[in-house]
Amino acid sequence: MTIITRVAAAALAATIATEAVAVEWNVSLWGKRRAFTEHVERIAELVSEKTDGEFTMNISYGGLSKNRENLDGISIGAFEMAQFCAGYHPDKNRLITVLELPFLGVSNLEEEVAVSSAVYAHPAVAKEMAQWNAKLLMTSPMPQYNVVGTGEPRDTLSEMKGLRVRATGGLGKAFETVGATPTSVTATEAYQAMASGVVDMVAFAQHAHLSFGTINQADWWTSNLNPGTVNCPVVVNIDAYEGLSRKHRAALDGSVSEALEHYLDNYGDLLNRWDSVLGEKGVRKVEIAQSELDAFKTAAGTPLHEAWISEMEAQGLPGRELYDLVGATLDKARMSN
Repeated sequence: MTIITRVAAAALAATIATEAVAVEWNVSLWGKRRAFTEHVERIAELVSEKTDGEFTMNISYGGLSKNRENLDGISIGAFEMAQFCAGYHPDKNRLITVLELPFLGVSNLEEEVAVSSAVYAHPAVAKEMAQWNAKLLMTSPMPQYNVVGTGEPRDTLSEMKGLRVRATGGLGKAFETVGATPTSVTATEAYQAMASGVVDMVAFAQHAHLSFGTINQADWWTSNLNPGTVNCPVVVNIDAYEGLSRKHRAALDGSVSEALEHYLDNYGDLLNRWDSVLGEKGVRKVEIAQSELDAFKTAAGTPLHEAWISEMEAQGLPGRELYDLVGATLDKARMSN
């Protein structure tokens, strides 16, 4: 072999080695970049930084899948990472819907991270998600949902009776207890549903009212209804995760906490300026009387909790254990604070 041949062979080997360690993941989100997706954006930055660009993520907002189909896409390996909301398909992710029960008592984003992380780590939850070839990586913590509506403000439960409300999962069931009719249109469909009169009210966290434009249709917003929230994990395809090198996997796992910290900081800024957003949009802030809130909690709290536990236990799933885990985690989080 000549010197030129040896040099060429070495160059080819170096190229192959470089290509072998380079990893690019496709990530399926929806809508547009917003507070709800900042931890995904941040983890992509961190992973690239920690691997000197060897491990990168191509984040797509709706270009890879519809939001209701992200878990299906993960299951067949159509992409390596995705975000989804449990309420979109509760039959596929039964156990994490414990986190969508109304009136759980979660009072801030830090507590939401704590309870979600505890539930995600439970072996039965991991086993159920593995049926979809999905590994739960991190949560997308959101504050308590509140509703925007059109027309005269509704500040009593009786005034919500007969109204159509965009609310998924446990929140939808909660509104049913006061006579409202829930519909589970997706986040991306909510603006049009409100504009066309398909729904009278939309239940979202603050970022979604802003990002999906429902705040622009609203005449009023409930500031303290706080019936609960939805749970939207970020998951990775198990085969893709297990196929990562030790270095790349460490970079991914080791970036979760920092990505969530960035998310919390960013979301905190949005919450701090929310009142000014309402003022700019001309949306009236409505406070619900404590007696009304107590009545809502009585109707939609414990009865729905017990019904969920019974439903899970009937399917051979540890409903009571997971429900108790949420309560114990909340108690621990508050003691540590």
